[in-house]
Amino acid sequence: MKAKAAVFMGPNKDFEVREFPVVSAPSGYARMDLIASGICGTDIHFHNGKLSVEPPTVIGHEFVGRIEDVNPDEAAAYGLKLGDAVIADIAVPCGECLLCRTGDDANCVAMKVTNGGSIDESPYLWGGYVEKNFTPLANLIRIPESVDPAVAATFACPGPTAFHAVRLAKRGGVDFSEVRVAVVQGLGPVGIFGVMYLKSLGIEKVYAISSGKNAKREALALELGADRVFSLAKEGEEAVTAALAAENGGLGVDLCFEASGAPRAIVQGMDILRNRGIYLVPGQYSASGGVEIQPQIITFKALRIFGSSQYSIPDVKDYVAFLEAHPELHSKIEKLANKYRIDDINAAFADAKSGSNIKTMLVK
Repeated sequence: MKAKAAVFMGPNKDFEVREFPVVSAPSGYARMDLIASGICGTDIHFHNGKLSVEPPTVIGHEFVGRIEDVNPDEAAAYGLKLGDAVIADIAVPCGECLLCRTGDDANCVAMKVTNGGSIDESPYLWGGYVEKNFTPLANLIRIPESVDPAVAATFACPGPTAFHAVRLAKRGGVDFSEVRVAVVQGLGPVGIFGVMYLKSLGIEKVYAISSGKNAKREALALELGADRVFSLAKEGEEAVTAALAAENGGLGVDLCFEASGAPRAIVQGMDILRNRGIYLVPGQYSASGGVEIQPQIITFKALRIFGSSQYSIPDVKDYVAFLEAHPELHSKIEKLANKYRIDDINAAFADAKSGSNIKTMLVK
């Protein structure tokens, strides 16, 4: 038996679809059959050369599959069994550094990844763009039967990303019950999920800011809970900033969630926040250039700024629990993904880069 994989050949180069032998799951691992695997903004950064990974390799870290080969006793130790649908978490923290020892393993300074194995060494199929995937049992999160695995796959990375940013803010003393007005910058997958999640926290007003003229995304944000979508392209940055700075009697918004990845967004985010405002910044995930800020605003407003670059297994579990608790969202989420076969990887990437898709996923 063989399985296909889309092999990353380097920045701005076409992927190559290759076949690899399908072997038995090594001890401590499960072999999964692909259900759906998302194309993340991080993967696009790799392809654009804004993040570095050594080719040829299989990238992708949003793999959702069904366990088809595993040692039953080993699986049982992790609460897993043959036939389970699972999310494969990429992060392998060292467990020994200062961050790991103090309960912050998502920011481990010696982090390894489950998709870093060589395509020249068995079992070959490590990454997300594969028909079969091998992941350590310790990195698998079971999807309950009440949640369609394809629905879970839609936000398999954006969901935990949002949860971890909020987790860090809570660890820093933020009380979300005191947040009345929040703004999400950007309407990519992280921003779209951010709108849903912040609204679920009971925040009275959740606004979104769109940089382009994408009526589909703007309508979707409204459907998923946004009270209003501001368009930089239609209204202009100055007008949008003024409208949001007028919240809370002219103090500005309580919380800003940066999900656009545009350096310029940071300037606007600081401008629209009130004194002691909260800035969650999980979206600046590539070397996309610098931007001039006025650092005295941080001081004068006493801003609380939380960067968040990664997530770990507890965040994935929280994401799955969120889906289980909100079945009313499933039908809406299900419509968000455009699905492609492994053979169509280059078309999938082109469409993902164009912004025509809200979420791009590979399926078998």
